[in-house]
Amino acid sequence: MGKRFDALQPDQIAFIAAQKVFFVATAPATGRINLSPKGMDALRVLTPNRILWLNLTGSGNETAPHLAADPRITLMWMSVTTRPIILRAYGTATAIHRDAPGWDALAQALPDLPGARQIVDVTIDLVQSSCGFAVPLMDFREERPVLRSWAEQKGEAGLRAYWAERNAETIDGAPTEFRHKP
Repeated sequence: MGKRFDALQPDQIAFIAAQKVFFVATAPATGRINLSPKGMDALRVLTPNRILWLNLTGSGNETAPHLAADPRITLMWMSVTTRPIILRAYGTATAIHRDAPGWDALAQALPDLPGARQIVDVTIDLVQSSCGFAVPLMDFREERPVLRSWAEQKGEAGLRAYWAERNAETIDGAPTEFRHKP
């Protein structure tokens, strides 16, 4: 049976810190729901009701514009090792863009990863844990170096050009903060 909590518990915070992958789900009022896997060392639990994570450059840019339209968000972790558990954190979030006020202060709590385009600041109002009995057992081999090396090769100007070209609209055609920016 699933259990509900008003905030993350200490053992859940430790569980999150040990996970190599988490999932993010957002949706505008109309349009497609976005569910994305996230990796790398890009997430920090600040308090039992607050999480920050770096939204790194990818082929799409759904999360930030979805949050601007509707701030609801769900984060999910699942154990693929010995402890069978699925953990979800529900709440609301805002996306802070690299040139926005507040970026520098929040970025201090996160690693400096190349390709970071937004910081997502999540306020949790419900945590749910459930069994992960059907989740397969898997072994972690290593992080993929591709995004880091790609972003480093692009450099700041190349990343901004990529965002303007490839991250200017959501999959549903809604504008993002990168539309018409050089």
